[in-house]
Amino acid sequence: MNNVHYICTVNLILEIMVSNKSIQEQRMKGYFIQATKDILKGEGLKGVSVRNIAQQAGYSYSTIYNYFKDVNDLVFVCISDFQKECESFVAEQTKEKPQGIDRLKATVVSYVNYFLEYPGIFDLFYLAKVGDFGHKAATIDLINGSLDAVCEKEWNYCASHGLVKVEEVERIKAQLRYTVIGMLLLYLNRRFPSSYSEFMSQLTMQINAILGNEEGTVKAVPDATQSSSLVQNSLISVNIR
Repeated sequence: MNNVHYICTVNLILEIMVSNKSIQEQRMKGYFIQATKDILKGEGLKGVSVRNIAQQAGYSYSTIYNYFKDVNDLVFVCISDFQKECESFVAEQTKEKPQGIDRLKATVVSYVNYFLEYPGIFDLFYLAKVGDFGHKAATIDLINGSLDAVCEKEWNYCASHGLVKVEEVERIKAQLRYTVIGMLLLYLNRRFPSSYSEFMSQLTMQINAILGNEEGTVKAVPDATQSSSLVQNSLISVNIR
């Protein structure tokens, strides 16, 4: 074997070793991510610890630190995954709707239905305290922009086609955000209103009040008093648990 052939063979072996190591690393990360997601869905953030994750994944807790800095890094990855799941869920639910205000409304409703189906994820997103995430800014920013991110494509379409005034978009986004999260807080934590059908009826009424009752240009609510009051009442209700 000449030197050139030998060097090429060694390089090939090294490339294979690096590739195998990368695959193994991704596989191990996947085990810990899935274990953390299962705990978050079943027990919420309070059930997340290095030992619980390791036990769920079937590995020593010290192994986690070979792949993640700490539990907060794992939680951030899981929240990112949940956000992507939510976006896929909404896209599937609304794909038959025509673009514009109609699809924007349907997107908001589907966003709500995702959290109704996975209330543990809602608790993680909107009831966990900032300190529970280790004050990780990226995690908090991701959660705060969750609904806006899901609706982004439809907002861009509506603004570019004159269905909503560009200068009004951020204000209307805020009204929707406060209303949707406030209503979910009340329904999931206080069962108010008492039935799903009544909750959806009131949700639809609120969405129509903000985005308009008919397809076309949005007639925004003049101020956010109604939405703000709803959020305040929701937070008061949650805090008395």
